Amino acid sequence: MLARCAHTQDRRKLYKARRPLVGEAVAVWEARRPTQPLLIDRKTGERVAVLFCLRGRSIPTAYFNNTLIPLLCRKAGVPLADARGRITSHRARATIASQLYNAKEPMTLFELQAWLGHRSPEATQHYAKIAPTTLAKAYADAGYFARNVRTIEVLVNREAVVNGAAATGQAWQYFDLGHGYCTYSFFEQCPHRMACARCDFYVPKDSTKSQLLESRENLQRMMAQIPLTDDERAAVEDGTAAVERLLERLTDVPTPAGPTPRRLAQSANFIPLATLGGAAQIESP
Repeated sequence: MLARCAHTQDRRKLYKARRPLVGEAVAVWEARRPTQPLLIDRKTGERVAVLFCLRGRSIPTAYFNNTLIPLLCRKAGVPLADARGRITSHRARATIASQLYNAKEPMTLFELQAWLGHRSPEATQHYAKIAPTTLAKAYADAGYFARNVRTIEVLVNREAVVNGAAATGQAWQYFDLGHGYCTYSFFEQCPHRMACARCDFYVPKDSTKSQLLESRENLQRMMAQIPLTDDERAAVEDGTAAVERLLERLTDVPTPAGPTPRRLAQSANFIPLATLGGAAQIESP
């Protein structure tokens, strides 16, 4: 239903869509109260029918805020105030405006401006508050983590942490690369994390050390999120050619253990990474 409301800020007549339930409640109120005379609109000077009118006088805003709304709050069992302050009639207007702006099929700023009867969109922006859930959804839809972050499994040796061996330099974190484990504690900072050069921090999965590690009962399996550089993201998205460019760029970059991949390759220690997704088991979160 359409309801005639107060005039807008620029004195235009304003009609708003209302739910049928509201129309039924208004009809009940008008039927129960005595017939009221038309009152003069202070903006236009016209004689208009006022909904909240009794004994020929418009019900003042102070009555709503100080008497009626507190009465309704007590009856509904809700507090008279929240984190933003007291519950008032104007807060109800702001709430419905924010809900319309954050709905599943939201109103645009200009549609909300017309619905509120504002002269300019600047005034509407005060009501168009973005809800935290809407902001979180927008952030998720932006795909930042899908494009810029990958998840890798980490084995944590809790025994080494408890008995103090980790403090003396013994490996206690094992980042699963698929073909082996990296024991470098600052794995997320290693430039070779997406193309392992098999430095001294590398433990092959087919080694005795790796098998003994996996047989431990006090291992804790966790997931770590690794942010990708531009080159690494291109390698994930663009395929073999980008992988080769990444490997070429890292050829003379020292590993955490010291030697560069070029030096390690001379002793057949370098692992040419054909596919980042499968071989390294680094997945999207």
